[in-house]
Amino acid sequence: MTTELQNNQAAVTGEIESEFVLNHEIYAEKFYTCTLRIPRLSGAYDNVRVMISERLIMDGEYNVGDIVEVTGQFRSYNSYENGDNRLLLTVFAKDIRHADADETKNPNSLYLNGYICKPPIYRTTPFGREITDLLIAVNRNYNKSDYIPIIAWGRNARFAKNLKVGDNVKIWGRIQSRTYQKRLSEDEIVTKTAYEVSINRMELVEDTPDETEENNEE
Repeated sequence: MTTELQNNQAAVTGEIESEFVLNHEIYAEKFYTCTLRIPRLSGAYDNVRVMISERLIMDGEYNVGDIVEVTGQFRSYNSYENGDNRLLLTVFAKDIRHADADETKNPNSLYLNGYICKPPIYRTTPFGREITDLLIAVNRNYNKSDYIPIIAWGRNARFAKNLKVGDNVKIWGRIQSRTYQKRLSEDEIVTKTAYEVSINRMELVEDTPDETEENNEE
């Protein structure tokens, strides 16, 4: 029996804003995707892609406009389109339930325990805000891994810029979406959506628990 790993835990609550679309079928089980519209404290929204088994939605109770809570894992998949290899990020649902829009708990939370797999990139915005970009590999069952892009801000950015490839880190944060425009030709520009994890808190895992370092967001 395979034990479910606890190093990747996502919980998101939002409004279903797209129909369920068949994504793939494996071992006679169909998997569908939809998008959740998840509120931020600022009043903006993140549009998070969810992948879900037909077993969880076959009763037909979930429709566009419903508020739902989805728990599962944040996973990455390679997609080959028009000769390009794209990294697709999605919440893989383990469970779904109807939720109350007025529920006070955090509507977008993620915990990951993984390993730095590219050198950190530290930069500052034109307004002087510090940012460090990370890519971490999170182990999954059957010798697979998910590769998750991470953004650290402020004090976390200063801490993260000194991390090295192979370092084991724990992070707590939220899944965020960001739209951008890509020019395909002089006459054609398309709008695309990128996904990443914005860190609230991070921890460097040492060989012994007593040597663990913690760093909290400003």
